[in-house]
Amino acid sequence: MNRRTFLVSLAGLGLAAGTPRLVLAVEGGAGIQVVTAITQVFGNGQRLTALALEYGTEIETAALSADAFTVADRAVTRVYANTTADLSAEGRNGRFVIVELSPEDTAAPTYIHVKRDIVHKKAEASVVQAKAVKTVGGDEIAANDTAVSNTTQKNLIVDEFKPLVYTDPATGKTLAYNLFIPRDYDPSKRYPLVNFMHDAGVTSTEVDRTLVQGLGAVIWADPAEQAKRPCFVVAPQFPEQFVNDQSEESPYLDLVVGLLKAVAAEYSIDENRLYTTGQSGGGMLSIAINIKYPDLFAASFLVACQWAPELCKPLATDKMWVVVSAGDAKAYPGQNAIMEVLEAEGAKVSRAEWNGRATPADLSAAAAELEKTGGTPILHAHFATGTVHPEGQEDSPAANHVNTWRIAYEIDHIRDWLFRQARA
Repeated sequence: MNRRTFLVSLAGLGLAAGTPRLVLAVEGGAGIQVVTAITQVFGNGQRLTALALEYGTEIETAALSADAFTVADRAVTRVYANTTADLSAEGRNGRFVIVELSPEDTAAPTYIHVKRDIVHKKAEASVVQAKAVKTVGGDEIAANDTAVSNTTQKNLIVDEFKPLVYTDPATGKTLAYNLFIPRDYDPSKRYPLVNFMHDAGVTSTEVDRTLVQGLGAVIWADPAEQAKRPCFVVAPQFPEQFVNDQSEESPYLDLVVGLLKAVAAEYSIDENRLYTTGQSGGGMLSIAINIKYPDLFAASFLVACQWAPELCKPLATDKMWVVVSAGDAKAYPGQNAIMEVLEAEGAKVSRAEWNGRATPADLSAAAAELEKTGGTPILHAHFATGTVHPEGQEDSPAANHVNTWRIAYEIDHIRDWLFRQARA
């Protein structure tokens, strides 16, 4: 007896009262119709973390189990039904089965560092329904050993940014950027705006590269974050080098300023609450903009960056929170030198050393304590040597540099501090 004959025989036996009818996946189109890969962005980049399986009929969520599905090279952590192809804290009967996957799997990353190169690949996975699945109508969809691959991709938060291009009306120069508009945008209200600028390693003509490399851009658009601090987010994508280690700016500086002014003119933006943040080169460009346009930003969040100290004297009256790692060969001594220059100009600086392996909640508490005890407009925190990356990873200057921003943007209190600042 072949597999099809066997399953049809079982379906016939299932007609007995009280026994669920076992149906073939192909019967009436009841089986998996479409598989959608769902990605999320973490501090170390975008990862494939779930699959949404659309069935031809509603599925009973209470009857699902994690071992009902297998995904090649991935660990299944949770399975439930839903009415849409979305993650949920609780399952509900619906045509979609959500198969959540461990983000720690070696096959999870879609944004991958290979030595000095970066690979941004499509999210790809194949799933097998290894056990029968119960429908809301009481039938069971038979197990099927045929792997089904995803044909679509859903990128949480990232897909909500609009890819746009700004053209400077005076020069004709262009700059690609990503714009997030608050989900419940109300033109009668005025919103703050966060400008995030990526590091040199993310330089690309792919406009969304800055969104998938880490949390610097997307953290501000997270639904939980927007519930507390609704704002616009602008994330420029630089196609080529935009600053250098000789503290030389480029024409992109003025392009960014023009872009922000254009967005502020088009939408209901509170121009007293424009904020800038950036990592490495993006933080350097933030410093350069603050020097040239001292009245543009209300406050800055600067991560793993530096600039020529003697050029930073105009920043003595700025509000800024600086985070670096002690093992960062350039940013750490560079920021220490900047702080000395600012203090010589009369600025008050509060300093702290943190453990980079602490939880985000503990780091947030440490940030709150630094603000409380310091009470100064400039706050400078550094992660102690050897604490910015997982156990077993080489403690090199490059690792300290990159891993600084993998940690910094998860610190809730710094984000809260930023939004409490306003231009006088």
